[in-house]
Amino acid sequence: MRVRARRPSSPVSPALIDDLVFYVALGVIVGGRVGYMLFYNFGSLLDNPLNLFKVWEGGMSFHGGLLGVLIAMGLFARRVQQPYFAVTDFIATWVAPGLGLGRIGNFINGELWGAETSPDAFWAVIVDGVPRHASQLYEAALEGLLMFLILWTFSLRPRPIRAVSGLFLICYGIFRVSIEFVRLPDTHLNEATEGYLAFGWLTMGQILSTPMILAGVVLFWLAYRDQSFVERQSE
Repeated sequence: MRVRARRPSSPVSPALIDDLVFYVALGVIVGGRVGYMLFYNFGSLLDNPLNLFKVWEGGMSFHGGLLGVLIAMGLFARRVQQPYFAVTDFIATWVAPGLGLGRIGNFINGELWGAETSPDAFWAVIVDGVPRHASQLYEAALEGLLMFLILWTFSLRPRPIRAVSGLFLICYGIFRVSIEFVRLPDTHLNEATEGYLAFGWLTMGQILSTPMILAGVVLFWLAYRDQSFVERQSE
């Protein structure tokens, strides 16, 4: 981020990178926790609103964290007096490695395992004697490494405002929806169907990620329709 911030066209100066990271971290933590309680544990929140603060019991949501970061970026953009989407375009690429590391943390922590698979499959991971998809590592590879490479390469050249943000939403939405087919859902959302919300396969992650794809397509289309750029100079 510091290297990219040295560009004359960057909406964020190198001196403000530490502040930007603080805003992002705050958005992730607060938004992730609130989002988890709203999307995945709303009944518990209604029973006792103080459950929101019981972080030692676990529970964070990517989609909540995303909303938190979007709000935080609005506050940051206002502070530095830059266009909102110029700031989100700047930060979007660098969110991907954080997502990848988070999924590796899920794997190390032994949580969010994938569905059962063939014991003879080379990709199978044995969990309590059951061969499963290592869906956390699939997500780390797609949401972390691959999405970073796509966004980093795409943003090497000047792009219209909103284009990088739109591509981020499209990539994450597609990757997340795809992985959800081999990732176990949260069973407490619908115990009768082992966590699936409809059709025997639809998950909360897919419901929350599909609008991201649609929003990304709209942003991408608006970006190239308007062809609005932050004032850029050749590198």
